[in-house]
Amino acid sequence: MDQPVIVGVDGSESSLQAVDWAADEAALREVPLHVVYASLWERYEQAVFPSDPGPSEQMLTDVLVVAAAKRARQRVPGTEVTTEVVPAAPIPVLCRAARKSSVLVIGSRGRGGAAELLLGSVGLAVAGRADGTVIVVRGDHDNRTGPRSRGPVAVGVPGKPADSQAVQFAFREAARRGVPLEAVRAWYVPAEEAADHAPFTGEPAHVHRQRAVEALESGLRVAAEDHPGVEVRRRVVEGPARAALLEASADAALLVVGVRHPHGRFGPHIGRVTHGVLHHAACPVAVVPERG
Repeated sequence: MDQPVIVGVDGSESSLQAVDWAADEAALREVPLHVVYASLWERYEQAVFPSDPGPSEQMLTDVLVVAAAKRARQRVPGTEVTTEVVPAAPIPVLCRAARKSSVLVIGSRGRGGAAELLLGSVGLAVAGRADGTVIVVRGDHDNRTGPRSRGPVAVGVPGKPADSQAVQFAFREAARRGVPLEAVRAWYVPAEEAADHAPFTGEPAHVHRQRAVEALESGLRVAAEDHPGVEVRRRVVEGPARAALLEASADAALLVVGVRHPHGRFGPHIGRVTHGVLHHAACPVAVVPERG
């Protein structure tokens, strides 16, 4: 049997939206849905972002997991839904869950009560450390409808490798949903070439754009051959990659980005582009680890 979709819950409204999204994804993949609650989640979030005392930990354990499972069963009748309460901190629990899931789904806000927090501390850490694909459910109501949305799947296409795991994942998701794939590649003229005398000292802008076009085609080739039925819309955009991806997220059902985890380092390693996307995207974001 294929691995289940796993969703992390913490009792917040954001995590309930993640349950909806995960339930739809499990039904689409025809795999079970597994609901996980790390019972020290509340303690962790409040230690980082103190807030007013909430319900007791035992009450949360008794109520929120059952409520999340009931919500998922009502949304997708017939899908197998299981639950698990783990008496541990959320980050290691969810990182382990990501390794044994087809995708791990989490909300974009925690229960810490920090109004200015754009992405929950748990979500940011898990997206930066997990060895499996993590989907952070964010965006407005229309963009949080999961696989029911008919918007395209957008993906940021890296220069290397040619067989990017993020691009492969994006093609599979587009094929599964029956929607187009919007492939985005940003380019810019380096600052030292943008000076007043750039025509005499640097390469013309069209050269940089052409290189971006070639990198886009190279990055798509392997996955496109594997998924010939997927309609691909190519976008080569001048400017920062972060801005190009955020623009693409406005109409997308899902935005896919790749991330690398440097060996032997600690803490989130998602890079500035992915960090900005996770904080500001208008749709759910899939963070896919790249090999190497």
